Amino acid sequence: MQHATGAAPAATEVAPRVDSARRQRTRERLMDAAYELFAAQGVHATPIEAIAEAAGFTRGAFYSNFESKTELFFALAEREWRARLDHLRTTFERLLPGEALEGDRLDPEVVTRLVAEIFDSLPDDRLWHLVHAEFELLAMRDPEVAPRFLASTEAVQRELAALLDVTVRSLGLRFVMDPADLTRLVVEQHDAALRDAILSDAEDRSGAARATVMRSLPLLLTRLTEPLDP
Repeated sequence: MQHATGAAPAATEVAPRVDSARRQRTRERLMDAAYELFAAQGVHATPIEAIAEAAGFTRGAFYSNFESKTELFFALAEREWRARLDHLRTTFERLLPGEALEGDRLDPEVVTRLVAEIFDSLPDDRLWHLVHAEFELLAMRDPEVAPRFLASTEAVQRELAALLDVTVRSLGLRFVMDPADLTRLVVEQHDAALRDAILSDAEDRSGAARATVMRSLPLLLTRLTEPLDP
């Protein structure tokens, strides 16, 4: 009897884990489908039924996982930003050893290589830029969505600023301006490059965005650092 009593909890613990894993897979498939449809058709033109169908589910399955398209977007945004921030952290650790310095400044060649590799290895950010821009417009029009969108954006920028600051300080340097302000400049430059590339008639739009970023971002990051103890 003791054996049976002790074994029962183990059996009951398995089911929630299985259900949780299945639920997460369902959510991921719905987010993947929405990502493509939002980028191609826009948010308002994409019905929930289309998202569910593209993911291989019913409308009911959608509502079992998300209350609305807006809720799905914020889950998608968390996933996409987390992937990008984790990728940046890993790339910084790999490409910014001690030889990243040239005297008391960042080595321009190392920074250029770092920015190029980050840009080349990230997912196609043109799609994410389109999706994010769709919800930015929605947030500007909807006072109920705006605070959450702004809070989400600010949280990402704070984490990116902290990552940049810690990375530079690990090299014995600091930024000559507030890391939060620098991060905003970097993000805005990146977004502007993507926007211009999307609007252009360039055959290789990713290449066009990359070229724009590479013209000034490495120099910006190099010039805006100084020794911690000048």
